[in-house]
Amino acid sequence: MSERTGLDLNGKRVLVTGAASGIGAAVSRRFAEAGAEVIAVDRNADAVAALADELGARARVVDLADPDNADGLGEGADVVVNNAGLQHVAPLHEFPTEVFGTILRVMVESPFRIVRSALPGMYRSGWGRVINISSVHGLRASAFKSAYVTAKHAIEGLSKTIALEGAAYGVTSNCLNPGFVRTPLVERQVAEQARLHRVPEEQVTEDVLLARTPVKRLVEPDEVAEFAAWLCGPGTTSITGASLSMDGGWTAN
Repeated sequence: MSERTGLDLNGKRVLVTGAASGIGAAVSRRFAEAGAEVIAVDRNADAVAALADELGARARVVDLADPDNADGLGEGADVVVNNAGLQHVAPLHEFPTEVFGTILRVMVESPFRIVRSALPGMYRSGWGRVINISSVHGLRASAFKSAYVTAKHAIEGLSKTIALEGAAYGVTSNCLNPGFVRTPLVERQVAEQARLHRVPEEQVTEDVLLARTPVKRLVEPDEVAEFAAWLCGPGTTSITGASLSMDGGWTAN
């Protein structure tokens, strides 16, 4: 049993995509701490194997850019955490069409296929949790991120549909909507902007990433992981179809 929330997930199987680093790794660690059997999914074979060894989890090397690879991936899962994602920044009229398609396959179609295969087992057991790591960009748009914003808005709609269909079977589905999270992806963006503009990285974080956020700090991956774990604990049966912001006040501004 986890001491942080009293959460006990012994006997539960949790599938986490994009598990090798960032939010996915934090989520995997949090659920393993709670006693769950974790299936860590990532395309980075070495990194996901190292995480699995650390946690005593099962590693699955899967490239979700081909949605056929996602078929059946969710079978037997009590909890699905759809976290895998990627970003590309470009003006819409210059945005590569192949990249747009890849982002939607990884972040929308593959999660659909994973949940599709997980739901029959959840329905039979009368309990299940689908947790979609969305973003503030599932609720708000930003320029030059057309594919990412489109994908995050799409996972919001998918999540709500899962919530409606799963309600009679004890299955909930929710989106977590963090602002900028301290992940390798974001840290690379900060470093690149700092070099381009010849300013300290701290200035980039505050003046660019957090310009619309009253709380002037990045969200930590462990915070997202704790929120995801809480959704699997007691008293959460009626929390479904929700978009749960943890964006430092961005969407309130």
